[in-house]
Amino acid sequence: MPRFLSATPNVQLLPLPWDTPLADWPEENLVALPRGISRHVVRFIGVGDEVLAAKEVNEDLALHEYRLLHDLGRLQTPAVEPVGVISARRDAEGQPLDPILLTKHLQFALPYRSLFTPGVRNETVSRLLDAMVVLLARLHLIGLMWGDVSLSNILFRRDAGEFAAYLVDAETGELHDKLTDGQRQHDLSIARVNIFGDFCDLEAGGLLDESLDPLTMVETIDARYNELWNELTGAEEFSGSELHRIEGRVRRLNALGFDIAELDINTSADGRTVRIQPKVVDAGHHSRRLLRLTGLDTEENQARRLLNDLDTYRMRRGLQGLDEAVAAHRWLTDFFEPVVNSIPTDMMGKRDPAQIYHELLDYRWYQAQREHRDVPLLEAAQGYIRDVLANLPDEAMISMGPGVRTLANPYDPSLGFQDDPLSEQLPPVIDPWEAEADQIDPAEASHFDIDALRARAKDNPA
Repeated sequence: MPRFLSATPNVQLLPLPWDTPLADWPEENLVALPRGISRHVVRFIGVGDEVLAAKEVNEDLALHEYRLLHDLGRLQTPAVEPVGVISARRDAEGQPLDPILLTKHLQFALPYRSLFTPGVRNETVSRLLDAMVVLLARLHLIGLMWGDVSLSNILFRRDAGEFAAYLVDAETGELHDKLTDGQRQHDLSIARVNIFGDFCDLEAGGLLDESLDPLTMVETIDARYNELWNELTGAEEFSGSELHRIEGRVRRLNALGFDIAELDINTSADGRTVRIQPKVVDAGHHSRRLLRLTGLDTEENQARRLLNDLDTYRMRRGLQGLDEAVAAHRWLTDFFEPVVNSIPTDMMGKRDPAQIYHELLDYRWYQAQREHRDVPLLEAAQGYIRDVLANLPDEAMISMGPGVRTLANPYDPSLGFQDDPLSEQLPPVIDPWEAEADQIDPAEASHFDIDALRARAKDNPA
């Protein structure tokens, strides 16, 4: 009987075929969803009304990643949520099988490959890299050295006009009290190499626009990261007569979506200069404020957009003197909830509610510009549903849509496409080093033979 490790046990997991290698699970247990390429066997499985990601990996890595993901959750870090580890698995013949790590499928999140189509705009690629850099900075702020930074290990959710990035694979992660500069630079070095490979892979598959050069894009990662890191943690020194710059620094960080929980302020002995440096910086400035006012749990840029609409609502209704929480409740019941309730049930999986509201505001603005009038929100909502939402793919449970090459196995993207002859039969990989190693007698290799080494050097002179 397998052993189940989970903080939230689910009896619906018990009857699943744990005695079968994950690669051989029957299709009735699987869900075809897009995902990144992994070194391990990964499948999406249906458990009741939930979809879970299952990864077959050795026990030490599975337990390490499960516990680390729990730690990241407690630190409110954008990462997938762990469900459990199923270990002590054996097949029908009693042979041991690797444990399976279960995590929750992140609704409305997409692997980077799903966001790339021929002709993708440079701005989209830039926003993906920005989201990745923000995620990496957030991980470094809490002391996590990822160790395997790549686009394949990140899921992206739409965040108003930007993207929000989530960590997916944490098996190489290490959580420290504080990272050294060397540890951060090591992560950046890994990111450059892996992301260059990700972009080259897209280029080889015809999914990267010819105007986008993988090397040029990767070279911007360092500059973007260092600029953000200096803004988040760098020291700033100025005259004692410029104390307004303290508030300016706080406002700049708030605009980036970060709160300063602790600010180190030092004044010179003569009081002429002041030196400030953020010591504790927390992400989620706007999303925390929106959650406090309305109970809506959104991405950061979505929260910023909704808060702006809330401020506009208060101004137009003359509610500036009303308590902010009361005004927010009125906005929620007068504007946000009627819009969400107007979305047909079969279209709710296309975008999450906050993203729908953001896109609706854009749609209403353009409609008002075309028609030279103030368009009521619910009238704009009907036009948005008809003209925009109806034509969007389903991103809550997205599958390979029309116009996309058909995978040879919809449950395993690593096997390639049906129309690719290389996917049908891959030749065996022959490594001459491994072939030579197979010819070595283990008994002879158990000790160091200096004479044999010298003889080989004579036979193969440099």
